[in-house]
Amino acid sequence: MELLNFFLPAILLIICLVGIHCYLGIHVLKRGVIFIDLTLAQLAALGYVVGTILGYEIGSTESYFIALFHTFIGSLVFAYGKRASKFISSEALIGITYAFGSSVVILLLNNSPHGAEQFKDLLVGKILWVTAEDVIKIFFIYGFVGVVHYLFRTKFIPLSDYKEIKNGFFWDFLFYALFGVVITSSVGSAGILLVFSLLIGPAIIGRVYFSSIRSQLLFGWLYGAVISIAGIILSYQIDTPVGATVVAIIASLTIIQTLVLSFKNVCGR
Repeated sequence: MELLNFFLPAILLIICLVGIHCYLGIHVLKRGVIFIDLTLAQLAALGYVVGTILGYEIGSTESYFIALFHTFIGSLVFAYGKRASKFISSEALIGITYAFGSSVVILLLNNSPHGAEQFKDLLVGKILWVTAEDVIKIFFIYGFVGVVHYLFRTKFIPLSDYKEIKNGFFWDFLFYALFGVVITSSVGSAGILLVFSLLIGPAIIGRVYFSSIRSQLLFGWLYGAVISIAGIILSYQIDTPVGATVVAIIASLTIIQTLVLSFKNVCGR
């Protein structure tokens, strides 16, 4: 029972992460901007590093809003960048922004005595040490984002299907800004790599087997939750970092599934 109580906040947080990221992952795959999550997560990490330099602890309110500001700037760039997609692809813009965020983080942490440890925490997170208060806060943030997406689904879904709508720039920016809110809330505890894996892994497998968004969501939620909880249990059994273990499992299963489908396709010819 003591062991369950210890892991319970991490398990509940993982379920929250899977819930929102699987949904956003479906949008990301439809938009073809696969690395948008990774880039916004890197910008959020940059914001957290800036916050520590200014004297704020990662996880503090001040640090959170500094990180959120950085993701909002990125959201504005990506929303504008979509209008220039005929000249510069969205993926190219996303990639170079990721390179910028990563390089600046390294430069800022270069002279920090704890730079390597901070960089590691930003990559794999500290999900095992989240508290019930952290889970409740993230639940309400994700819930708010989910409600906004549901209320304005007639705006967000057509945009993800590359359909023109009135005030498209505003709705694109709002989509990326809400994405930034989710990412900023996730990176501090889960880390960049886990956030990206939960966004892409369950969504991409669900898309292979199901055509409707509803079916993809239901499958992605179940698949992501089961795999993630299994990863937490395995990390305890073999004494490895939780975030890195879950990422390794999700990534390896996605790669294996891709190879199996490729093999079937070749054999079916």
